[in-house]
Amino acid sequence: MPVRPTLFRFSALAAALALGLSSCSSTPTDQNAEASASATVQAAENPQLAKYYSQELDWKKCGSTIECASIEVPLNYDEPEKDSIKLALNRRAAAGAQGNLLVNPGGPGGSGIDLVTQGAQVMFSNDLQRAYNIIGFDPRGVGQSTPVTCQTDKEVDEGRQENLKAWEESDRGDIVEDAKEYADACAKNTGELLGHVDTESAAKDMDIIRAVLGDDKLDYLGYSYGTFLGATYADLFPDRVGRLVLDGAMDPTASGEELTLAQAQGFEGEIDAWLEDCLAGENCPFTGSVDEAKKQLQDFFAEIEQKPLVSSDGRSVPIIDFVSGFILPLYDDANWPYLTNAMAEAMDGNVDQMLYFSDLSADRGEDGKYNSNSMDVLTAVNCLDRPMDASDAAMDKDAADLEKASPTLGKYLAYGQIVCDEWDYPSTGQPEVLDAAGSSDILVVGTTGDPATPYKWSQSLAEQLDHGNLLTYEGHGHTAYGRSNQCITDAVDSYLIDGKVPAEGTVC
Repeated sequence: MPVRPTLFRFSALAAALALGLSSCSSTPTDQNAEASASATVQAAENPQLAKYYSQELDWKKCGSTIECASIEVPLNYDEPEKDSIKLALNRRAAAGAQGNLLVNPGGPGGSGIDLVTQGAQVMFSNDLQRAYNIIGFDPRGVGQSTPVTCQTDKEVDEGRQENLKAWEESDRGDIVEDAKEYADACAKNTGELLGHVDTESAAKDMDIIRAVLGDDKLDYLGYSYGTFLGATYADLFPDRVGRLVLDGAMDPTASGEELTLAQAQGFEGEIDAWLEDCLAGENCPFTGSVDEAKKQLQDFFAEIEQKPLVSSDGRSVPIIDFVSGFILPLYDDANWPYLTNAMAEAMDGNVDQMLYFSDLSADRGEDGKYNSNSMDVLTAVNCLDRPMDASDAAMDKDAADLEKASPTLGKYLAYGQIVCDEWDYPSTGQPEVLDAAGSSDILVVGTTGDPATPYKWSQSLAEQLDHGNLLTYEGHGHTAYGRSNQCITDAVDSYLIDGKVPAEGTVC
């Protein structure tokens, strides 16, 4: 089935390639065990939510520097008196912390638990870690929270090795059949939760987290899809917005098709930048100009379409799985040399390195087990958040637009509406302006060369928010804080720690 570029910020690739990962010890601070005043108000407004807002956290050691806890939230906020689900939380506490900072790595499907345990030392400055207790959580449906569950590891492996091409009408029937089998498996193995992993429900969960932490207002740092989650929270609860950083923003007004089209354009531009870097360096498997090199890349993709490569462990690597691996290093320009090496090896007949990237994207371990359900959550949330037109005419037009915008990747990103058309649960959301009227200042961070969340999305979100402020990183790669430069670090830290909003038009 065609893949869409995922909106992950903290990926397994970042963890695998990051250097200097270390831990630091800190002393947990005592947290207010009772709900905050605003939580009491919320419970009074809806007494059926009172038991959720008045929960007490029981933090327990789950690592040398990490504590873990869990809370309950309603399965369905329209019927909060009925079933509940579990949310898993963790924290990296700081002695004398000024407060709690809730974080989300993106996705949808990214684990905040993993971000805090594996990525905190890379993603967050020392000053930020001294100022805040860093709070991670797995959103509803994700990881250690009550999860979305679809297929077995074996079934996922088998699906990835199918050489089905949605742009060829002869394969379309098999793809629809696979999509139906997948959707049926998700519905059967997940149950009613599958219809309630939408972003609005997850944002309401965040307000319960705020309350049980004992905070009157929410301080939050969200990357990529986490910006949509944060903006949704701000729009629902503007009076409870503390200091919100939304890095690598999604545009809430864009349709699913528009989001994919903009990403296709973004990645096409990033391919140009990578090829220019490749041609100027060593071990580049391409020759000539950037345009000539891109044609060689496209020709190689066409060869794989007809004859998938085979890895040393015997797995077939068809074009969709190959492209999934190819896309991943484009999320960070620091990883371009790894992509160059992987392409050189693949064009010499060794696909192992590219398959390694594809496995990282899917979170498949060396033991053959999938370590997260991120891809399933990605599908489930996207199908709920935005309606998609799966008519043949609409999908064909979408495919044509994608191929025009991105001659290299466009056709591999088309026909994603098929799986949502087979979904058991209809979409509950729709594109809309999120203005968070009445909130405090919100900081939106955009990267000019971001392929996964194009800069224009950050500009759009900052304009939509009544009190949105745009901070720009001039560079390549997905998001900025924790991977760009000291200027961004200082500006974001100054806002989160001291409440100082960067001057209008600040560019780093």
